[in-house]
Amino acid sequence: MISRYSVPDIEEIWTDQNKYSIWQEVEVLYCEGLAEYGYIPERAAKRIRTKAAFSRKRIASIEKKTRHDVIAFLTNLAENIGPEGRYLHLGMTSSDLLDTAMACQLRESANQILRRLRKLRTALKNQAVRFKDLPMVGRTHGIHAEPVTFGLKLLVWYSEVDRNIERMERVRDEVSVGQITGAVGTMTHTDPRVERFVMKKLGLRPADVTTQMIQRDRHADYLSAVALAGALLEKMAVEIRGLQRTEVGEVEEPFTRGQKGSSAMPHKRNPILTERISGMARLLRGNAMTAMENIALWHERDISHSSVERIIFPDSTGLLAYMTDKMIWIISNMKVNRKAMEHNLALTGGHIFSQHVLLLLVGKGLSREEAYLIVQRAAMRSMESEKSFREHLAEDRRFKEVCSDKELERAFDMSNHLKRIDYIFRRTLGKKMKG
Repeated sequence: MISRYSVPDIEEIWTDQNKYSIWQEVEVLYCEGLAEYGYIPERAAKRIRTKAAFSRKRIASIEKKTRHDVIAFLTNLAENIGPEGRYLHLGMTSSDLLDTAMACQLRESANQILRRLRKLRTALKNQAVRFKDLPMVGRTHGIHAEPVTFGLKLLVWYSEVDRNIERMERVRDEVSVGQITGAVGTMTHTDPRVERFVMKKLGLRPADVTTQMIQRDRHADYLSAVALAGALLEKMAVEIRGLQRTEVGEVEEPFTRGQKGSSAMPHKRNPILTERISGMARLLRGNAMTAMENIALWHERDISHSSVERIIFPDSTGLLAYMTDKMIWIISNMKVNRKAMEHNLALTGGHIFSQHVLLLLVGKGLSREEAYLIVQRAAMRSMESEKSFREHLAEDRRFKEVCSDKELERAFDMSNHLKRIDYIFRRTLGKKMKG
């Protein structure tokens, strides 16, 4: 952690004020490292630490002439320091400053995102346990399949958030590297001891080898992890939107007092937050692809990546933090309609129990093909008549030959589908189950 640099909130990390604060700390630490190993007088390093200051307005004014942001910053810093300012940036190149400072910004952004992801994980766990035994219809291809529980659906999301946290922790460490290796990475004019001194103070690691810059595969990996976290949020959002459809009506994102859904239709309660999350996830994926295109640069370095990174890093990290905040609120306050879930379970007249009936017949000695034909025939007939699936089975001559009414009743018992829910929860949550 930077000893003299306060960590800001996510919205402040990528501001010019914060960026210049980190730049200043890197340059001052570098001078202190130079003094530590006898390259400059110790009193000079102390004066640099005491006098170092910058003005965003002054930097902008200088940059209009220099058309180089680092030179403008160093010029302003030296103005405030005085004669000792000549020791600033001694043997360094711009990327030494830029990439090292950016590593600090990416690390702190990751920490802010991780704090939110952990909060989302807790919200999902609490709701998953709460609705662990609430049956609802499971859907494959959008068609009613077999029953699940709403808690199980949430548990799947919990597990994926857990993986996203692990992934984000890994890429945070991957980008927490800096460099002070000079114009083309050969360290011709820089001392490895000074580089180690600065990185230790910043809480970073020196990159093993550089050109003039930190290689961009690290940053592409980072934004891929950001995009994957966004893709999970989108998956959750799409499911909630689907469950909120009028003809489904099982789950609804929060709709607050005084909120309006439509300018034309007063009855509307539209899923605007989950739709917003779905849209933003597309931006994250696009930015991740752009980060991959930044990997290939000319020779030791060009700056085709630089203008891009000024957009994709603050946008992606800020967007993911915002999206996660919204999803935490949605999960914590969503409306769950138990009656709609019960209604939809009964909507097909028992089709959701077809596999139990199939396995019952196979257990009675029928071939799978014959058993499948009996069950499918009863199901298809029920779709075209007022009689239920169960009634058609009860009237089927071949079915009645091998199964009793009591066995048919047991095949339509909902508890058959819930018997291993507790096991899945224990396997997923482990000791966390009680926490």
